[in-house]
Amino acid sequence: MPRALIIVDVQPTFCEGGALPVTGGNAIAEAVAAYVDAHRDEYQLIVTTQDWHIDPGEHFSENPDFVDTWPPHGVAGTDEAELHPALANVNADVTVKKGQYKAAYSGFEGTTEDGKTLEEALRDAGITDVDVVGLAESHCVACTAVDAVHAGFPTRVLRELTAPVTEELGASARQWMTSEGVLLV
Repeated sequence: MPRALIIVDVQPTFCEGGALPVTGGNAIAEAVAAYVDAHRDEYQLIVTTQDWHIDPGEHFSENPDFVDTWPPHGVAGTDEAELHPALANVNADVTVKKGQYKAAYSGFEGTTEDGKTLEEALRDAGITDVDVVGLAESHCVACTAVDAVHAGFPTRVLRELTAPVTEELGASARQWMTSEGVLLV
């Protein structure tokens, strides 16, 4: 079965030292890179997604609530918005940027450089199944995985290659993903 690996938002902005750090983010970046090295032949397509905020409106706030509003992060064109340096040799087949002008948690809300949606890129490549990894499990990973299921792709989240913002949010996200048909492995 043609399977894609979707690497969600493994960017310095979501790692220790970044604007919205996830504890363990740098370690996840290293682990994802090692996983791709070891398992590349199992995937027909490697996809990366990036928060790439140009002017996301109310998504950015000077007084964020950390639910719907956040401090500036993933600002387009900055080093923090680039892929994590650990992923330098991943050589993704498809790169999706999301959130340019509004909040976007799911990779399915973004587009490739040639304007395709993630779903179109997956279908064009004949992908039938997806694995999702990256940051943060409780937010963009969960939203991407659930949208993949809703688009008709059997979906797995590889738990050892993701980390939540908090354990409580992670538990809630895992419950939601499972209820939507995502397989946690």
